[in-house]
Amino acid sequence: MPKPYDWLQQSLETIHRADWYRAVKTIHGLSGATVILDGQEVINFASNDYLGLAGDERLIEAAVAATKEFGTGSTGSRLLSGHRELHRELEQAIANLKQAEDALVFSSGYLANLGAIAALVGKRDLILSDLYNHSSLKNGAILSGATVIEYPHCDVTQLHTFLGEHRKNYRRCLILTDTVFSMDGDLCPLPQLLDLADEFSCMLLVDEAHATGVMGETGAGCVEYFGCSGRELIQIGTLSKALGSLGGYVAGSAKLIDFLRNRAPSWIYTTGLSPADTAAALAAVNIVQQEPQRRTQLWNQINYLKQLLQQQSLKLNLLPSESPILCLQLVSATAALQAGEQLKASGIFAPAIRPPTVPTSRIRISLMATHQATHIEKLVAVLQSLSIWEC
Repeated sequence: MPKPYDWLQQSLETIHRADWYRAVKTIHGLSGATVILDGQEVINFASNDYLGLAGDERLIEAAVAATKEFGTGSTGSRLLSGHRELHRELEQAIANLKQAEDALVFSSGYLANLGAIAALVGKRDLILSDLYNHSSLKNGAILSGATVIEYPHCDVTQLHTFLGEHRKNYRRCLILTDTVFSMDGDLCPLPQLLDLADEFSCMLLVDEAHATGVMGETGAGCVEYFGCSGRELIQIGTLSKALGSLGGYVAGSAKLIDFLRNRAPSWIYTTGLSPADTAAALAAVNIVQQEPQRRTQLWNQINYLKQLLQQQSLKLNLLPSESPILCLQLVSATAALQAGEQLKASGIFAPAIRPPTVPTSRIRISLMATHQATHIEKLVAVLQSLSIWEC
């Protein structure tokens, strides 16, 4: 008989051979448009800190003040000893931002998706999920025990066909989608999805992780961007990207939130969000609403990068994007790794993204409001100098 853990080494060797092996990269210093990586200052195009708030002094001060007043941890689940008025203030602020009746804060966005999906549907129900959805949506669907059908990415026609064939056989139906797809940068067809949800009596859950603070006139997300505010749906997101903190949320009707407080296992049985994270996120929500110029600056940087990429002579395989995420597709994982290393050697931090995270390898570039024009110009100049595009 083989030893019970021998398979681990064999699996790791397989991951290495496929160029799928991953390891952490240690960042030093404050989060920002430039960071120290392996002793070298690099321009940071790897961060989801779209508004540059993770290093904002106001968030830091709010976190420190909350820690001094309440301590370092919440000490228990929110239903036991872990609830603070600060949590409720954050939930009300998120509900206001998302133009929803109420909100519920989780300890991470991943937990928000797991808990909400598992609470909303079960073994007698159907989930229809976009093929490119985030891992948390996919795993939440599995955890729920519902029948899961994946529809081709953003394919409303095929989704309609699946609903026509299967909806009648199930008690409830839940459609799952990201609004901004984190490894592609494109947007879901939200208005059409809402129309299908109405037509086939389905719930619709959208993950606004990469849209909150970024999309829409007030930064409320893609629901606002598409003019769908006020329509009934379930909005999930994180506090860890444009809001510069940690945690997740669900926003929706008062009935939905009350139900999740009583049925979402990843909220009921998890220690409440720390005072520091809660206070920092609350400060960030206020900044998003009070400083729209941050969002304007972000979009200026996005448009400037796209303009420069269109002007250069290289034929880069740039995936369609309507967000701060721009991806350059490459022929293999090996090519993506080589491109990432060449970028890093030239002072650019834009990591390779490879299977199984994505179906095709790429360099993922994410823009921040705090990037300067010179940062973007250097990125384009370095991209032009890479030999990898010749492969």
